[in-house]
Amino acid sequence: MDRSAFLENSMIVAAHPDDELLWFNAILAQVDRVVVVFEDFWAKPEIGAARRAALADYPRPIESLGLAESGAYGCANWSVPAVSEHGLAFTTEARRRELTRLTRRSLPRVGPLAAGPVAETSVAQLYRDNFAALLAALRPRLRPGMNVFTHNPWGEYGHEEHVQLFRALDRLRSEIGFTLWMSNYCTERALPLAMRYFDAAPGRYIRLPCDPAFAERAADVYKRHSCWTWADDWAWFEEECYREAPHGPGAARPHAHLFPLNLFVIDGVQSRNWLPMAVSLSAAGTALGLTLSETI
Repeated sequence: MDRSAFLENSMIVAAHPDDELLWFNAILAQVDRVVVVFEDFWAKPEIGAARRAALADYPRPIESLGLAESGAYGCANWSVPAVSEHGLAFTTEARRRELTRLTRRSLPRVGPLAAGPVAETSVAQLYRDNFAALLAALRPRLRPGMNVFTHNPWGEYGHEEHVQLFRALDRLRSEIGFTLWMSNYCTERALPLAMRYFDAAPGRYIRLPCDPAFAERAADVYKRHSCWTWADDWAWFEEECYREAPHGPGAARPHAHLFPLNLFVIDGVQSRNWLPMAVSLSAAGTALGLTLSETI
């Protein structure tokens, strides 16, 4: 497929505002449509309005689905990732966060300690709900013959919501019949899942130069509106590679191939500011005792 056909009737579908820029730099200014999924996030109450302001000020038109983030980043076991019906299966980290959520909700009942933002429901439930919401919101926007670009099935650096969006679009691809494309970003954290998508023989891909000038313009908009979620010193790659997304993991083989990867490293330290240090064990225990009737 040549470049003109590759970008014909084309759309980027990215999870969070700035994902369209980070992982689809080479085509962002050229595709017909750009859609981002998430705006609000309960843990950062100010970010939704900031994102809406940034998208209104963006150097090209962008549509937002306006969904709320689940906060699932860091909940999967990336050493041995397990896929689920809704994206990725969670580890005990999700249960730990749910206990924290219940504790925070109960703090007003046991004392004046400030608990910070609290989700209305569990991360796991929000994640499941978002999968259904993605299918419902994206289905009427997709048609046979479209070229749709989205996150790769390992979520670039290992992001559970990126994987969820890929899996939703993969299901819709089978239902509707568009062509689903992915780019080539990856980190060591995501490699265990990426390696399941190696092929028996090298596949065809399209290599395109990145557009750092447009990227800087777009990144400046996010920074100006205080909703840039990436490193300020991020260095743009010179090229990106795109290939049609595989239809599921492949079988184990003695020799297998992917395509050239844009490998990078990020700070692997997971923020754990879910439960303020001021909450004593006795206060947390009392709070949890008052929430036994709630579903974990």
